[in-house]
Amino acid sequence: MTISVNAPSSMPTTIDSGNSLKVAVMAKDQQEVEGQMALQLIEAAAPQPVGNSGHNINTTA
Repeated sequence: MTISVNAPSSMPTTIDSGNSLKVAVMAKDQQEVEGQMALQLIEAAAPQPVGNSGHNINTTA
């Protein structure tokens, strides 16, 4: 299947649907990889508790 588009004469006027699908799949895969990388970066930046500081409660008065 080929789709014709109105474009200046210097630009290609047809789009091959097979190549378009391949490019779309590659773009989706790339977005998923970047999303996973972003989540890993956010998780790595989250503050981690260090030692017992702030976790002890003094019950003697």
